[in-house]
Amino acid sequence: MALLKSLLSKVKSGLSKTRETFVGGLKSMLLGKALSDELIDDLEAKLIQADVGVKTTTRLIDGIREAHKSGEMTRGDDVLAYLKAELKRLWPDSDRRLHFADTRPTVILVAGINGAGKTTSIAKLAKSLGDDGQTVLLGACDTFRAGAVRQLEIWANRLGVDIVKGQEGGDPAAVAFDACQAAIARGVDVLLLDTAGRLHTQDPLMRQLTKIRDVTSRQIGGAPHEVMLVLDATAGQNGLRQAMEFQRAIDVTGLFLAKLDGTAKGGIVIAIREQTDIPVKFVGLGETLDDVQPFDPDTFIEAMFEE
Repeated sequence: MALLKSLLSKVKSGLSKTRETFVGGLKSMLLGKALSDELIDDLEAKLIQADVGVKTTTRLIDGIREAHKSGEMTRGDDVLAYLKAELKRLWPDSDRRLHFADTRPTVILVAGINGAGKTTSIAKLAKSLGDDGQTVLLGACDTFRAGAVRQLEIWANRLGVDIVKGQEGGDPAAVAFDACQAAIARGVDVLLLDTAGRLHTQDPLMRQLTKIRDVTSRQIGGAPHEVMLVLDATAGQNGLRQAMEFQRAIDVTGLFLAKLDGTAKGGIVIAIREQTDIPVKFVGLGETLDDVQPFDPDTFIEAMFEE
């Protein structure tokens, strides 16, 4: 119980902007008010503005209109309780854990556009894995962006983990090959591969990502065992478009939603659930390496609505 309260507190702190702006706005709009068609229209606009998504918003509003028409829902307070309960029901039981190989090493391919927080998210994952007793090797396959390899190298030094790198401008797939060989030879538990982060609309990038994926699969059976896409929560609907483009190229298995503490539109998590079948597995809730949590829908919604 103490662990659950600690987790809720950490997520609540990270969602402060969303809670104050989005949920705070809902409470100001609804609490103590008689329900009316006009109020329901205002609520619909509020949900859309918060990046909850059209499909989910329509479903929620239709339920409210029906309950209002039948007399089951007469007050704004009833609507707030309904929203909280229905948002929790959006997520079916799903495996949101990291997938590990039966034999070492497990390969996690990490993708995402520049500026999404990809490298920092990799460092957070590496620390989390290390804290769980896993040995980690980093592969610096983002060879095109100036300073990208050096940035990952700095994180590796801080974390005390090894890194495999190539020359700036070199072949990313060749670095992936070398990293796989090193992971096998050193017997590490997890290999984290950083990849190039140019815009998802650039076809050469997607081809390169596919090439890296294929190289790892030839070196290590079943690899990559996870393909983690890092999305910037502040990017809103643009992040959803990124998810769909990357999914088509490299079969994304999980999302790391970074910078969730920096947005008032935490509803983007709901829109992701609406528009993709890719599970959110981790959320970044701050600047430090410990500001990362496995995503749990119930905890997330509780943190959004709790005082």
